[in-house]
Amino acid sequence: MSNTMRGQVAVVGVGETEYYKRGQAPDAEFKLALSAILRACENAGVDPKDVDGFASYSNDRSDPSKLAAALGCKELRFSNMQWGGGGGGGSAAISNAAAAIYAGVADTVVVFRALAQGQFGRFGQGPRTNSIRGDFAYTIPYGLMSPAQMFAMKVVRFMHDNGVEQSALRAISLACYEHAQANPRAVMHGRPLDEQKYDESRWIVEPFHLYDCCLENDGAAAMVLVSAEKAKDFPGKPCYILGAVGGSHYRAGASVHNTPDYATSTFKSLAPRLYEMAQLSAKDVDVLQSYENFTGGVLMSIVEHGFCEPEACNEFFTKDRFLTNGDLPLNTSGGNLAECYMHGLGLNIEAVRQVRGESTSQVDKADVSMVISGPMVTPVSCSIFGSEATV
Repeated sequence: MSNTMRGQVAVVGVGETEYYKRGQAPDAEFKLALSAILRACENAGVDPKDVDGFASYSNDRSDPSKLAAALGCKELRFSNMQWGGGGGGGSAAISNAAAAIYAGVADTVVVFRALAQGQFGRFGQGPRTNSIRGDFAYTIPYGLMSPAQMFAMKVVRFMHDNGVEQSALRAISLACYEHAQANPRAVMHGRPLDEQKYDESRWIVEPFHLYDCCLENDGAAAMVLVSAEKAKDFPGKPCYILGAVGGSHYRAGASVHNTPDYATSTFKSLAPRLYEMAQLSAKDVDVLQSYENFTGGVLMSIVEHGFCEPEACNEFFTKDRFLTNGDLPLNTSGGNLAECYMHGLGLNIEAVRQVRGESTSQVDKADVSMVISGPMVTPVSCSIFGSEATV
């Protein structure tokens, strides 16, 4: 028996709610989660009552037992939450769900993420409290309060060490916004971006302009996973999980910005494991979805996954390279920057759509589709999806 789950589990359905600006969803977070799950089941041709497992991440508040009750599931056999890491848990949740199916713990597992910031608070702000304790006590009193400020520290260090120019970050943003113009679901559809608009936009915190920062949205997304054998019984084109890993390197979780390897997206130890499981390398990837909390994380993630050497970033990072006919099509739905920030699960859904030939910015012969989830946090995760031709 093989000791890897490569090609043993498939995604048979995906679903999303409408995406809203933060705080503007008309429905409660739990209802959003249910809506995305029902749409994913409909897309797959799965009776929601046959779902027997749920996996999510980043402290998702939609309780699996309540989801199972609301959906009328016959039995709940698996419920899982990936600890920590914010959006770094997106591909890890898929790994956990796939492992449960591969091990025979459950048969039909839904991976989901739901957000209603109007109901529970805004992501993009620092803590609002009269007292600070723990790690935050070493940063917030000194002005390091928001995610943008905290992640900018790592990116500035990487850019300084490797002579990376602002144009590299701009190329990522421009490509994401251009893809969003072809995607009617994208929050930034109909709001194109050019170099002048990017350059003239306000600084959030250097090196991040406004358009280097992810959106803040309400909504939900979901995926239905079954065994590769069972996937043959469904009407749609299955998308196989070739690899999915999570974790982090030595002392990545060291507190208050004193981890030994500071200017990293946290993928140096994961990328080799991902490629080993998938039996592929960077040169085999046809299309890439790389999580943008900020463009700097994409920059470092692409380097750490072997697509580009650090000193070559200024030449490598161009908008044309990242468009659908380029060498490395990137974030073809618009990504977190321009489609929606659903804590990155939308990137996994877009990876599946590329393999199924259903993207609004479809890449020709997209047999290998990769996702990098949540750079610069810990733990992080990444995944590779493949067509039937790859298994």
